[in-house]
Amino acid sequence: MAFLEVRNVRIAGMSAGVPKRIVNNLEQFNDYSKEYDAAEFVEETGVLERRVDNIPTSDLCVPAAIKLMQDIGWDKDEVEAILFVSQNADYILPATACIIQERLGLKKECYAMDISMGCSGWVYGLSTAASLMQNGTIRKALLMCGDGKRRSEYDGPLFGFAGTVTALAYDEGCGSMKFHLGTDGSSYDAIIIPDGGARNQVTPRSFELEEVNGKMIHRMATRMKGMDVFAFGISIVPKSIRKLTERFQLDYQSCDYYVFHQANMKMNDLIMKKLNLPVEKVPSCMYHFGNTSSASIPLTIVTQLGGKCQGHKSFLCCGFGVGLSWGTVAFDTNDLVLSELVEVEEDKETKWV
Repeated sequence: MAFLEVRNVRIAGMSAGVPKRIVNNLEQFNDYSKEYDAAEFVEETGVLERRVDNIPTSDLCVPAAIKLMQDIGWDKDEVEAILFVSQNADYILPATACIIQERLGLKKECYAMDISMGCSGWVYGLSTAASLMQNGTIRKALLMCGDGKRRSEYDGPLFGFAGTVTALAYDEGCGSMKFHLGTDGSSYDAIIIPDGGARNQVTPRSFELEEVNGKMIHRMATRMKGMDVFAFGISIVPKSIRKLTERFQLDYQSCDYYVFHQANMKMNDLIMKKLNLPVEKVPSCMYHFGNTSSASIPLTIVTQLGGKCQGHKSFLCCGFGVGLSWGTVAFDTNDLVLSELVEVEEDKETKWV
Protein backbone atom coordinates (compact mmCIF):
# COMPACT_ATOMS: atom_id res chain seq x y z
CA MET A 1 0.00 0.00 0.00
CA ALA A 2 1.31 3.44 -0.92
CA PHE A 3 1.26 6.14 1.74
CA LEU A 4 2.34 9.71 0.99
CA GLU A 5 2.64 12.82 3.09
CA VAL A 6 3.13 16.06 1.17
CA ARG A 7 3.92 19.26 3.05
CA ASN A 8 3.78 22.98 2.24
CA VAL A 9 1.00 22.82 -0.37
CA ARG A 10 -2.53 24.08 0.24
CA ILE A 11 -5.75 24.07 -1.74
CA ALA A 12 -6.57 27.72 -2.42
CA GLY A 13 -9.87 27.21 -4.23
CA MET A 14 -12.11 25.04 -6.39
CA SER A 15 -14.48 25.58 -9.28
CA ALA A 16 -16.60 23.45 -11.58
CA GLY A 17 -18.15 23.65 -15.03
CA VAL A 18 -21.12 21.58 -16.18
CA PRO A 19 -23.27 21.51 -19.32
CA LYS A 20 -26.27 23.82 -19.08
CA ARG A 21 -28.52 21.08 -20.47
CA ILE A 22 -30.27 19.01 -17.78
CA VAL A 23 -31.49 15.47 -18.42
CA ASN A 24 -34.16 14.14 -16.04
CA ASN A 25 -34.05 10.37 -15.61
CA LEU A 26 -37.74 10.11 -14.77
CA GLU A 27 -38.57 11.74 -18.09
CA GLN A 28 -35.96 10.18 -20.37
CA PHE A 29 -35.07 6.90 -18.71
CA ASN A 30 -36.79 4.80 -21.36
CA ASP A 31 -34.27 6.08 -23.89
CA TYR A 32 -31.81 3.76 -22.12
CA SER A 33 -33.90 0.88 -20.75
CA LYS A 34 -37.16 -0.76 -21.70
CA GLU A 35 -37.08 -3.23 -18.82
CA TYR A 36 -36.02 -1.19 -15.76
CA ASP A 37 -38.40 1.10 -13.88
CA ALA A 38 -37.24 4.73 -13.86
CA ALA A 39 -38.52 5.53 -10.36
CA GLU A 40 -36.83 2.41 -9.00
CA PHE A 41 -33.56 3.39 -10.67
CA VAL A 42 -33.67 6.89 -9.15
CA GLU A 43 -34.45 5.51 -5.70
CA GLU A 44 -31.65 2.93 -5.80
CA THR A 45 -28.91 5.07 -7.35
CA GLY A 46 -29.88 8.52 -6.08
CA VAL A 47 -29.50 9.98 -9.59
CA LEU A 48 -32.47 12.07 -10.71
CA GLU A 49 -30.76 14.58 -12.99
CA ARG A 50 -27.57 14.75 -14.99
CA ARG A 51 -25.80 17.39 -17.03
CA VAL A 52 -25.10 16.01 -20.52
CA ASP A 53 -24.29 17.70 -23.83
CA ASN A 54 -21.92 17.56 -26.79
CA ILE A 55 -19.16 19.30 -24.83
CA PRO A 56 -15.57 18.02 -24.39
CA THR A 57 -14.07 17.95 -20.91
CA SER A 58 -11.63 20.78 -21.64
CA ASP A 59 -14.51 23.06 -22.64
CA LEU A 60 -15.98 22.53 -19.17
CA CYS A 61 -12.65 23.07 -17.38
CA VAL A 62 -11.44 26.23 -19.16
CA PRO A 63 -14.28 28.60 -18.15
CA ALA A 64 -14.21 27.14 -14.64
CA ALA A 65 -10.47 27.87 -14.46
CA ILE A 66 -10.98 31.46 -15.64
CA LYS A 67 -13.67 31.97 -13.02
CA LEU A 68 -11.55 30.49 -10.24
CA MET A 69 -8.44 32.53 -11.07
CA GLN A 70 -10.56 35.68 -10.98
CA ASP A 71 -12.08 34.70 -7.63
CA ILE A 72 -8.77 33.97 -5.92
CA GLY A 73 -6.92 36.84 -7.57
CA TRP A 74 -4.35 34.82 -9.51
CA ASP A 75 -2.66 36.32 -12.56
CA LYS A 76 -2.34 33.87 -15.45
CA ASP A 77 1.43 34.41 -15.55
CA GLU A 78 1.69 33.01 -12.01
CA VAL A 79 0.41 29.55 -12.94
CA GLU A 80 3.35 27.22 -13.51
CA ALA A 81 1.69 23.83 -13.93
CA ILE A 82 -1.47 22.23 -15.33
CA LEU A 83 -2.47 18.64 -14.68
CA PHE A 84 -5.47 17.37 -16.63
CA VAL A 85 -7.09 14.17 -15.33
CA SER A 86 -9.68 12.54 -17.56
CA GLN A 87 -10.73 9.43 -19.45
CA ASN A 88 -11.91 11.64 -22.31
CA ALA A 89 -9.05 13.73 -23.65
CA ASP A 90 -9.59 16.06 -26.61
CA TYR A 91 -7.34 13.93 -28.81
CA ILE A 92 -5.29 10.74 -28.53
CA LEU A 93 -2.42 13.21 -28.89
CA PRO A 94 -1.40 15.90 -28.07
CA ALA A 95 -2.03 16.06 -24.34
CA THR A 96 -5.09 18.17 -23.54
CA ALA A 97 -3.12 20.02 -20.85
CA CYS A 98 -0.96 21.51 -23.63
CA ILE A 99 -4.06 22.81 -25.41
CA ILE A 100 -5.44 24.28 -22.18
CA GLN A 101 -2.15 26.13 -21.54
CA GLU A 102 -2.68 28.11 -24.75
CA ARG A 103 -6.41 28.60 -24.25
CA LEU A 104 -5.85 30.10 -20.79
CA GLY A 105 -3.02 32.30 -22.07
CA LEU A 106 -0.54 30.88 -19.58
CA LYS A 107 3.19 31.38 -20.04
CA LYS A 108 5.06 28.87 -22.16
CA GLU A 109 7.31 27.86 -19.25
CA CYS A 110 4.40 25.82 -17.91
CA TYR A 111 4.48 22.20 -16.80
CA ALA A 112 1.58 20.47 -18.60
CA MET A 113 0.61 16.82 -18.28
CA ASP A 114 -2.39 14.55 -18.82
CA ILE A 115 -3.22 11.71 -16.42
CA SER A 116 -5.55 8.94 -17.61
CA MET A 117 -7.53 8.04 -14.50
CA GLY A 118 -11.19 7.65 -13.67
CA CYS A 119 -13.07 7.77 -10.40
CA SER A 120 -9.97 7.91 -8.18
CA GLY A 121 -8.40 10.51 -10.47
CA TRP A 122 -8.84 13.63 -8.33
CA VAL A 123 -6.97 12.09 -5.42
CA TYR A 124 -4.23 10.73 -7.70
CA GLY A 125 -3.97 14.08 -9.47
CA LEU A 126 -3.83 15.91 -6.15
CA SER A 127 -1.00 13.66 -4.91
CA THR A 128 0.94 14.21 -8.16
CA ALA A 129 0.51 17.98 -8.27
CA ALA A 130 1.27 18.46 -4.57
CA SER A 131 4.37 16.26 -4.83
CA LEU A 132 5.67 18.41 -7.70
CA MET A 133 5.15 21.56 -5.64
CA GLN A 134 6.30 20.64 -2.15
CA ASN A 135 9.85 22.03 -2.48
CA GLY A 136 8.63 25.40 -3.78
CA THR A 137 10.09 25.37 -7.28
CA ILE A 138 6.52 25.31 -8.64
CA ARG A 139 4.41 27.67 -6.57
CA LYS A 140 0.99 27.71 -8.23
CA ALA A 141 -0.77 24.99 -10.20
CA LEU A 142 -4.17 24.05 -11.58
CA LEU A 143 -5.50 20.51 -11.27
CA MET A 144 -8.31 19.86 -13.75
CA CYS A 145 -10.43 16.73 -13.46
CA GLY A 146 -13.54 15.42 -15.13
CA ASP A 147 -15.26 13.82 -18.06
CA GLY A 148 -17.32 15.45 -20.78
CA LYS A 149 -18.30 14.31 -24.24
CA ARG A 150 -17.83 10.57 -24.38
CA ARG A 151 -17.09 8.09 -27.13
CA SER A 152 -20.61 6.68 -26.96
CA GLU A 153 -24.22 7.48 -26.23
CA TYR A 154 -24.61 4.11 -24.48
CA ASP A 155 -23.10 5.04 -21.11
CA GLY A 156 -26.60 5.30 -19.70
CA PRO A 157 -28.56 7.16 -17.03
CA LEU A 158 -25.97 6.95 -14.24
CA PHE A 159 -23.31 9.24 -15.71
CA GLY A 160 -23.12 13.01 -16.03
CA PHE A 161 -20.54 15.41 -17.42
CA ALA A 162 -18.44 17.87 -15.40
CA GLY A 163 -15.05 19.53 -15.38
CA THR A 164 -13.48 20.78 -12.16
CA VAL A 165 -10.49 22.94 -11.28
CA THR A 166 -8.51 22.83 -8.03
CA ALA A 167 -6.02 25.65 -7.40
CA LEU A 168 -2.92 24.60 -5.47
CA ALA A 169 -0.42 26.99 -3.91
CA TYR A 170 2.97 26.49 -2.27
CA ASP A 171 2.68 27.76 1.31
CA GLU A 172 5.56 26.89 3.59
CA GLY A 173 4.39 25.72 6.98
CA CYS A 174 0.73 25.29 5.98
CA GLY A 175 0.61 21.67 7.05
CA SER A 176 0.43 18.48 5.01
CA MET A 177 -1.78 16.36 2.80
CA LYS A 178 -1.83 12.68 3.73
CA PHE A 179 -2.58 10.00 1.15
CA HIS A 180 -3.31 6.31 0.94
CA LEU A 181 -3.31 4.98 -2.64
CA GLY A 182 -3.82 1.53 -4.08
CA THR A 183 -4.53 -0.53 -7.19
CA ASP A 184 -5.95 -3.96 -8.01
CA GLY A 185 -5.23 -4.47 -11.70
CA SER A 186 -6.47 -8.06 -11.58
CA SER A 187 -9.95 -6.56 -11.99
CA TYR A 188 -9.00 -4.20 -14.81
CA ASP A 189 -12.00 -5.33 -16.84
CA ALA A 190 -14.58 -4.53 -14.15
CA ILE A 191 -15.01 -1.13 -15.85
CA ILE A 192 -13.71 -1.02 -19.39
CA ILE A 193 -14.13 0.29 -22.93
CA PRO A 194 -12.85 -2.72 -24.89
CA ASP A 195 -11.90 -1.04 -28.18
CA GLY A 196 -10.14 2.16 -29.17
CA GLY A 197 -6.73 1.60 -27.61
CA ALA A 198 -3.62 -0.01 -29.04
CA ARG A 199 -4.58 -3.52 -27.88
CA ASN A 200 -7.95 -3.54 -29.65
CA GLN A 201 -7.89 -0.86 -32.30
CA VAL A 202 -11.04 0.56 -33.88
CA THR A 203 -12.55 -1.55 -36.65
CA PRO A 204 -16.05 -1.71 -38.15
CA ARG A 205 -16.80 -4.46 -35.61
CA SER A 206 -16.20 -1.93 -32.82
CA PHE A 207 -19.57 -0.35 -33.62
CA GLU A 208 -21.62 -3.50 -33.98
CA LEU A 209 -24.16 -3.87 -31.18
CA GLU A 210 -23.88 -6.91 -28.94
CA GLU A 211 -25.70 -7.95 -25.79
CA VAL A 212 -23.88 -7.21 -22.54
CA ASN A 213 -25.70 -7.63 -19.21
CA GLY A 214 -29.05 -7.43 -20.97
CA LYS A 215 -28.22 -4.28 -22.94
CA MET A 216 -27.28 -3.87 -26.58
CA ILE A 217 -24.05 -1.84 -26.72
CA HIS A 218 -20.97 -1.68 -28.91
CA ARG A 219 -17.30 -2.07 -28.02
CA MET A 220 -16.64 1.69 -27.82
CA ALA A 221 -19.05 2.00 -24.89
CA THR A 222 -18.27 1.61 -21.20
CA ARG A 223 -18.93 -1.84 -19.77
CA MET A 224 -19.22 -2.36 -16.04
CA LYS A 225 -19.54 -5.42 -13.84
CA GLY A 226 -21.86 -3.65 -11.46
CA MET A 227 -21.89 -6.09 -8.56
CA ASP A 228 -18.09 -6.48 -8.65
CA VAL A 229 -17.63 -2.72 -8.52
CA PHE A 230 -20.24 -2.37 -5.78
CA ALA A 231 -18.53 -5.00 -3.61
CA PHE A 232 -15.15 -3.39 -4.25
CA GLY A 233 -16.35 0.08 -3.24
CA ILE A 234 -18.09 -0.81 0.00
CA SER A 235 -15.11 -2.93 1.04
CA ILE A 236 -12.10 -0.82 0.04
CA VAL A 237 -13.24 2.66 1.13
CA PRO A 238 -13.63 1.92 4.87
CA LYS A 239 -10.39 -0.09 4.82
CA SER A 240 -8.47 2.70 3.09
CA ILE A 241 -9.75 5.36 5.46
CA ARG A 242 -8.89 3.29 8.51
CA LYS A 243 -5.41 2.49 7.18
CA LEU A 244 -4.67 6.14 6.42
CA THR A 245 -5.86 7.38 9.79
CA GLU A 246 -4.00 4.63 11.65
CA ARG A 247 -0.78 5.32 9.73
CA PHE A 248 -0.88 9.06 10.43
CA GLN A 249 -2.52 8.79 13.87
CA LEU A 250 -5.66 10.73 12.92
CA ASP A 251 -9.12 10.51 14.42
CA TYR A 252 -11.20 10.06 11.28
CA GLN A 253 -14.45 10.81 13.11
CA SER A 254 -13.29 14.32 14.00
CA CYS A 255 -13.23 15.68 10.43
CA ASP A 256 -15.58 18.44 9.35
CA TYR A 257 -16.47 16.83 6.01
CA TYR A 258 -16.19 13.43 4.34
CA VAL A 259 -16.47 13.55 0.55
CA PHE A 260 -16.64 10.32 -1.42
CA HIS A 261 -16.73 9.57 -5.12
CA GLN A 262 -20.35 9.84 -6.21
CA ALA A 263 -20.79 6.30 -7.56
CA ASN A 264 -24.34 5.71 -6.39
CA MET A 265 -26.29 6.53 -3.26
CA LYS A 266 -26.77 2.97 -2.02
CA MET A 267 -23.03 2.35 -2.09
CA ASN A 268 -22.21 5.58 -0.27
CA ASP A 269 -24.92 4.98 2.32
CA LEU A 270 -23.33 1.63 3.18
CA ILE A 271 -19.89 3.25 3.41
CA MET A 272 -21.27 5.87 5.81
CA LYS A 273 -22.84 3.16 7.98
CA LYS A 274 -19.64 1.10 8.06
CA LEU A 275 -17.69 4.15 9.23
CA ASN A 276 -20.47 5.41 11.52
CA LEU A 277 -20.45 8.87 9.94
CA PRO A 278 -23.16 11.50 10.51
CA VAL A 279 -25.07 12.19 7.30
CA GLU A 280 -24.78 15.97 7.73
CA LYS A 281 -21.01 15.67 7.35
CA VAL A 282 -21.18 13.64 4.12
CA PRO A 283 -22.31 15.94 1.30
CA SER A 284 -23.59 14.45 -1.94
CA CYS A 285 -24.33 15.89 -5.38
CA MET A 286 -25.29 12.79 -7.34
CA TYR A 287 -29.04 13.57 -7.16
CA HIS A 288 -28.54 16.50 -9.55
CA PHE A 289 -25.32 15.55 -11.39
CA GLY A 290 -24.98 11.75 -11.40
CA ASN A 291 -21.65 9.94 -11.44
CA THR A 292 -19.11 12.41 -12.86
CA SER A 293 -16.02 10.22 -12.50
CA SER A 294 -12.88 12.13 -11.42
CA ALA A 295 -14.88 15.37 -11.08
CA SER A 296 -17.25 14.04 -8.43
CA ILE A 297 -15.33 14.94 -5.25
CA PRO A 298 -14.51 18.57 -6.12
CA LEU A 299 -17.93 18.99 -7.78
CA THR A 300 -19.57 17.91 -4.52
CA ILE A 301 -17.48 20.38 -2.54
CA VAL A 302 -18.23 23.26 -4.94
CA THR A 303 -21.97 22.65 -5.20
CA GLN A 304 -22.76 21.51 -1.66
CA LEU A 305 -20.36 23.41 0.60
CA GLY A 306 -20.46 26.92 -0.82
CA GLY A 307 -20.54 29.35 2.10
CA LYS A 308 -19.54 26.63 4.57
CA CYS A 309 -15.76 26.65 4.17
CA GLN A 310 -14.78 29.88 5.87
CA GLY A 311 -12.05 29.53 8.46
CA HIS A 312 -10.38 26.20 9.18
CA LYS A 313 -11.98 23.00 7.85
CA SER A 314 -10.75 19.42 7.79
CA PHE A 315 -11.58 17.02 4.95
CA LEU A 316 -11.32 13.29 4.39
CA CYS A 317 -11.97 12.28 0.77
CA CYS A 318 -11.89 8.97 -1.09
CA GLY A 319 -12.14 8.22 -4.81
CA PHE A 320 -12.50 4.66 -6.11
CA GLY A 321 -13.33 2.88 -9.34
CA VAL A 322 -11.75 2.29 -12.75
CA GLY A 323 -8.54 0.30 -12.59
CA LEU A 324 -9.60 -0.91 -10.11
CA SER A 325 -7.95 1.82 -8.07
CA TRP A 326 -8.56 3.94 -5.00
CA GLY A 327 -7.15 6.96 -3.25
CA THR A 328 -7.87 8.51 0.14
CA VAL A 329 -6.62 11.93 1.22
CA ALA A 330 -6.83 13.97 4.44
CA PHE A 331 -6.23 17.71 4.22
CA ASP A 332 -7.12 20.98 5.92
CA THR A 333 -8.20 24.25 4.37
CA ASN A 334 -8.34 27.84 5.57
CA ASP A 335 -10.94 30.13 3.97
CA LEU A 336 -11.28 27.86 0.96
CA VAL A 337 -12.61 29.77 -2.05
CA LEU A 338 -15.44 27.97 -3.85
CA SER A 339 -16.52 29.59 -7.10
CA GLU A 340 -20.11 29.61 -8.27
CA LEU A 341 -20.96 26.77 -10.63
CA VAL A 342 -20.27 27.62 -14.27
CA GLU A 343 -22.88 26.41 -16.77
CA VAL A 344 -21.51 25.82 -20.26
CA GLU A 345 -23.31 25.63 -23.60
CA GLU A 346 -22.00 23.74 -26.61
CA ASP A 347 -19.60 25.81 -28.73
CA LYS A 348 -20.77 25.46 -32.32
CA GLU A 349 -18.69 28.33 -33.67
CA THR A 350 -15.06 27.41 -33.00
CA LYS A 351 -13.56 25.13 -35.63
CA TRP A 352 -11.21 22.44 -34.35
CA VAL A 353 -9.02 20.05 -36.31
